[in-house]
Amino acid sequence: MTKTSQDIRVISTTRIWGITVGMLAVCIPLSAVTRSGALLPLAAIGGATAGTIAIWRADDKKSKAGYLQPQQLELLEQRIANLETIVSHDEFDLQRKIKQLETSDRNNHSVS
Repeated sequence: MTKTSQDIRVISTTRIWGITVGMLAVCIPLSAVTRSGALLPLAAIGGATAGTIAIWRADDKKSKAGYLQPQQLELLEQRIANLETIVSHDEFDLQRKIKQLETSDRNNHSVS
């Protein structure tokens, strides 16, 4: 993982929990006034937890699928170069064979 993606996750998590602390500061007195008990503070904590899990899991999936290590990238580049060499060599052989067939076909028609 890159350093930037780790910083983004940490920054996002810090913001989520910072806002949650503010919500708890409002929810605790409200729960006493509305007689809702621990429902509002638990909802705030649950939402922050779900948000944190979503951020960390989503970034893990992206990094595994979207980024290649330098060694993997170099290996893929070498394989592509090998395939290009094979294809261009086969194409050259095919063109040579076509010319031979055309030449032999012309010779057969001129003899007839």
